[in-house]
Amino acid sequence: MAKRQVNSESAPVVWLLTDNKAGHRNQLKGLGNRLRVLAGASLHWLEASTVNVPLWRALTGIPPGLPDDLPHPDLIIAAGSGTHRLLLSLRRLRGSRTLVIMKPAFPTGWVDAAIIPAHDSPRPNRNVFISQGVINTITPLARITDKPEALILIGGPSRHFKWDDDVVHEQVTGLISTYPQWRWTISDSRRTPTVLHARLAEMANLKVTVVNSQQTHENWLNHQLAASRAVWITPDSMSMVCEAITSNVPTGVLTLTPSRGSRVANGVGQLVQSGHLAEWSDHAAVMTGNKNHHPVLWEADRAARWVLAKRLLPKTHQTGYPEIGAAG
Repeated sequence: MAKRQVNSESAPVVWLLTDNKAGHRNQLKGLGNRLRVLAGASLHWLEASTVNVPLWRALTGIPPGLPDDLPHPDLIIAAGSGTHRLLLSLRRLRGSRTLVIMKPAFPTGWVDAAIIPAHDSPRPNRNVFISQGVINTITPLARITDKPEALILIGGPSRHFKWDDDVVHEQVTGLISTYPQWRWTISDSRRTPTVLHARLAEMANLKVTVVNSQQTHENWLNHQLAASRAVWITPDSMSMVCEAITSNVPTGVLTLTPSRGSRVANGVGQLVQSGHLAEWSDHAAVMTGNKNHHPVLWEADRAARWVLAKRLLPKTHQTGYPEIGAAG
């Protein structure tokens, strides 16, 4: 590999290592976007699957050959276990810091910092940022629409909850019949059972729009959240839950039986206890917007400010470090 020049430009350079799984890429994009806004970071994506990293390189911190057109990184961020060999092989690059998003299988001391969600029960450490839920690309809305528009996001079977088509369908139809004056948009996911998808499609009418997630565009959810006054979701996807909550739109979770010891189920429970998420039994509070007041949950912003406060990007590239609690 050709020797890289240490970055001397005014903009800090951040490499985002991805395994191209949607959830992991979403976390990288959310954090990267906030670093770009707060510190003017230049973001460069690198697909881990395109780089062959033998185990010995990961263990010894010897980098593999990489594209020569990549500028030298100030910070290397990885999300997903498929990126870990590459991340570890790059940890000794001169002038670079390393950050992993998720609880890794290797000791966190092997990298400079880690961002780990609370539901993974990380050990407190000065180089570990404990997030409430999962980082995502959603930006909180400054104002919620007054129009009676509601969004329902349906997931599917997972190891974290005992999935039941009938239970989900009953709760969806119950909402629509209880609030007939509202307009409803229902979207499924790639995990939604075919039978349930067909049953949901049969509900389409002048007040109910049923959307096939395979036919939506990248920014569809952002636009739909911005147009909604209430959101209901199944609890099987922590990413989906956190995206809805981050929007600041009143959000409720449909009822499914949690699997014993599930970290995702525990995480959903924590968000209910903190007041960011309402249960089915509290549906009136969601639909009227009378949830208990709580701070906006914008973990991408809070994590980015922590990254800057920990000096993981060179101060020479910044006009100053924003406070962790400040809004940007």
